[in-house]
Amino acid sequence: MEEAFAAYSAGHVDGTVGTRDGQRANDPDTGTDYRIGVVDGSVAAFQAELIAEVRRLLDSPEGV
Repeated sequence: MEEAFAAYSAGHVDGTVGTRDGQRANDPDTGTDYRIGVVDGSVAAFQAELIAEVRRLLDSPEGV
């Protein structure tokens, strides 16, 4: 179980920065956990960028 959490965490970090480790992704034991972490990290990065853009638009003189 610890290996699954570690693989997910590594995938989450990789997804957040926009990278992917093919070897980890294809691991027969923890590849699925890693890939889910990558997707979750990618979604988290997208949400952060979206919120930052909305804040930037709301703070601009032109507004939304």
